[in-house]
Amino acid sequence: MNLSAMLTPLISLVAGILILIVPRLLSVIVAIYLIVVGLIGLFGMTDFNF
Repeated sequence: MNLSAMLTPLISLVAGILILIVPRLLSVIVAIYLIVVGLIGLFGMTDFNF
């Protein structure tokens, strides 16, 4: 399984929990999530074998 396939659900879960706890963080969490997913997609961090 590649790294992006493992990270995306984990990041989504953490972001969802944080949004439930502190709704004011929504825009920050969404921005960070989009940046991380975009970087993983651009640089193709799929060479890691876990």
